[in-house]
Amino acid sequence: MHAHTVDAIGDYRLEIGWMNEPVVSGETNGIELYISPLGECPDLEPMKCAESQEFADGVGGLAKDVKIQLTLKQDKITLPLAADHDIPGKYYAFVNPTVSGYYQANLLGDIQGTPVSLSMHPPKVNERAYIEFPEPADLTVEQMIDGHTALIDEVSTLKSDVREITDGMSGGDPAEGVGYAGIGLGIAGIAVASVALSKRRSGS
Repeated sequence: MHAHTVDAIGDYRLEIGWMNEPVVSGETNGIELYISPLGECPDLEPMKCAESQEFADGVGGLAKDVKIQLTLKQDKITLPLAADHDIPGKYYAFVNPTVSGYYQANLLGDIQGTPVSLSMHPPKVNERAYIEFPEPADLTVEQMIDGHTALIDEVSTLKSDVREITDGMSGGDPAEGVGYAGIGLGIAGIAVASVALSKRRSGS
């Protein structure tokens, strides 16, 4: 079983955790909730007693009686429960955690006559970059398109300038004309290389 948090209220053991782990921001996920009878532990406090036991003989039929209020700082949302079709006492509360951090799950409602108002803390939601590969480029697609268009225009202009310099070599110093042509071609090469580098960063 994944990293879950366990607690107790009245005669019941409660256990929560994320459906999919590691949990990351920006991905649809859900809180798993297990509700089962709490066995006797004469020498332990309720939470320690619950932690010493495993989920068994789950209590079904509570999907309409218990809700989860998920909170993060000042934001909160109340999530309905959906019962697992195969495992009595196992429920889901689906959610897409949009930011990383430590969420609090408040269990509210009633378990077979026992009022429930309990705060529990599932494992931390990690930043989505934790699993992203390769690292996304800093430039947006629009920025790259605009940059490529500008560079292409500059390369075209440089080609025209180089052509004019080359054509004018017959009327001036040949060595000077060749020098200017070399400078122009060098600048054009830098521009073309910049376009290629931008394409590599974008993954194209």
